[in-house]
Amino acid sequence: MSRKAYLRSQTKSTGTAYLLFIFLFGSHFAYLGKWGTQFLFWLTLYGFGIWAIVEIFMIPTRVSEHNMKIYRQIEKIEKQEREEEMAAQVKAMKEGEK
Repeated sequence: MSRKAYLRSQTKSTGTAYLLFIFLFGSHFAYLGKWGTQFLFWLTLYGFGIWAIVEIFMIPTRVSEHNMKIYRQIEKIEKQEREEEMAAQVKAMKEGEK
């Protein structure tokens, strides 16, 4: 599997994050790969309820931030691929002139 395909498979869904928050004891942090925060969330009993209320509104932002990091990495890979392809074309053109 290519690096880009792997990264695309790591994007997350806001709907899934909400389902985990509601039905699996607020497991949305684990879904986003933030295990330290997840354990803290559980140990404080959802921040004594206050943190849970805030999270209801923060989940879309957290998922978007997670996905944006992945999209930036994909963009970097695609840029590198374009540069390599262009360099190969220039090299082929120079060799064709000889």
